[in-house]
Amino acid sequence: MLVVVPARNEEADLGACLTSVDRAVARVRRARPASAVRVVVVLDSCTDRTAEVLHRFPHVARLDVRLGLVGAARAAGILAARTHDLDHPAERTWLACTDADGQVPADWLTGQLDHADRGACAVVGTVEPDHDLPAPVRARWLAHHATHEGHTHVHGANLGVRLDQYDAVGGFEPLAEHEDVRLVERLVAAGGLLVRTGDGRVTTSSRRVGRTPGGFAAYLGVLHDLHDLHDPRDPGVSVAEVDDRAVG
Repeated sequence: MLVVVPARNEEADLGACLTSVDRAVARVRRARPASAVRVVVVLDSCTDRTAEVLHRFPHVARLDVRLGLVGAARAAGILAARTHDLDHPAERTWLACTDADGQVPADWLTGQLDHADRGACAVVGTVEPDHDLPAPVRARWLAHHATHEGHTHVHGANLGVRLDQYDAVGGFEPLAEHEDVRLVERLVAAGGLLVRTGDGRVTTSSRRVGRTPGGFAAYLGVLHDLHDLHDPRDPGVSVAEVDDRAVG
């Protein structure tokens, strides 16, 4: 099993992220003692103290790159992680992706592996903003963001895929954003079984300025703006409007 975490100037959040990943890995090792898990953090063009956070996690592999594209960073981390176990077949290797500003639940990895055992080639999970988000904005987010089984969202912060299927569709593209959406689109087109689940939800930062112009932080920024413009008791906006404004 491979866990890949891209990070760009994430000194404030990476420690909590890796602590949560450690809990999830520990649960895998208890439930599946024969499973090997490798965690890789991809430090992409960091100019802060993100690298120093890794001193507290010596068991986590580190890859330094200067790519500036989250899709390329994810792909580089996957390539680096898999080269340490070239003999393990891709069809028996599970890849889990999250982001450095998120915290995964303890059952995040075991849940994905359970779906894989039932034939899933990919697991598309959901996220929720942390409690730093003002309550009215959080209510607006909940009103417009389904987290149930069969949801339609795609988040690189909560995504798992069998490695052979990842390879078959060409992996993550070197994009600044939406590389996760593009990967899932190609997996769907390939006809594999995708599970879109509300379980194993990842808590992510509620910051309004992110690392990409149209990512989750931009989405939350739009919700803040809409809250400022509308009566906070009235959602008053469609999901399509939120999505359109989030991507500019």
